[in-house]
Amino acid sequence: MSIVKPTEPEIIREGDIAPGWDWDKRIPAPGRMSVDFEQRVDFNRLHRYRVARSKQALEASGLGAVLCFDNNNIRYLTSTVIGEWARDKIARYALFTGNSDPYLWDFGSAAKHHQLYQGLIEPEHFKAGMLGLRGSVAKEAGLFKNAAKEIKALLVQEGVADMPLGIDVCEKPMLEALEAEGLEVRDCQQVMLEARQIKSMDEVVLLNMAATMVDGAYHQLAENLKPGKRENESVADANKFLYDNGSDDVEAINAVSGERGAPHPHNFTDRMYRPGDQAFFDIIHSFMGYRTCYYRTLNVGSASQAQQDAYKQAREWIDAAIDLSALA
Repeated sequence: MSIVKPTEPEIIREGDIAPGWDWDKRIPAPGRMSVDFEQRVDFNRLHRYRVARSKQALEASGLGAVLCFDNNNIRYLTSTVIGEWARDKIARYALFTGNSDPYLWDFGSAAKHHQLYQGLIEPEHFKAGMLGLRGSVAKEAGLFKNAAKEIKALLVQEGVADMPLGIDVCEKPMLEALEAEGLEVRDCQQVMLEARQIKSMDEVVLLNMAATMVDGAYHQLAENLKPGKRENESVADANKFLYDNGSDDVEAINAVSGERGAPHPHNFTDRMYRPGDQAFFDIIHSFMGYRTCYYRTLNVGSASQAQQDAYKQAREWIDAAIDLSALA
């Protein structure tokens, strides 16, 4: 991840956080309330920045538009989310040409909710729509064909129908339906990742807030880690802590201890902690769409000399790597 400093004129123009930001002071991790006496995350500014970054990446790509089914890209473009349910359905999709607000097709009730409450995109750009739900709705139902025709009509309206259309992920029948409309389809996942790579200060603060929640979860895990407790209980405790404190998606919590740690299985069981165990945790969660994935290894009771020696060696390697990256 790279951070844009506000001396770069295009970022100031696109609405980055205060141009006078002191980059030597600590990045804040404010609470979730709004207050009138501190400058916190400005979600309107965040939306403008992300759309501007997407437009910049699109213009450099040679594509006429991007059609996104990846929920992370959809949220980046449209500032909408309908929860963890949508993670693996490939049913919502957003179209962005750079010539107008992004378009979003969502379940009918969600689309209506966006029209009433989202407030950042023209209401008529939120449309009811659904596709195959990963094969649950057969191609013969005609949803892919109808969607492709509607998308083609919008591309014509926006003046980019003769240019390639980028797609991040989609079901094969959707790809076939778009090509049947005479559209040249290319990959756009890298285009969207290019847009998302450079973070505004609002995004950095949201990442910091997400990490702060995990700091609290790890503190609670450390306090409760004792012989007799089970890995799945630790996972449940961390889930509750994160959702209580504002997480919008706890994607995964790995809890691996004792003999289960070699090799690392990337999951958890009902194994009971024992004195002297090492307990490894990995917390992957999202706050306002900004995610964490970092780990802690804790000891159940005291640490052995071998464990202390290994920690010291690992810390030396990490510090040396940080020093090398600072010189690069």
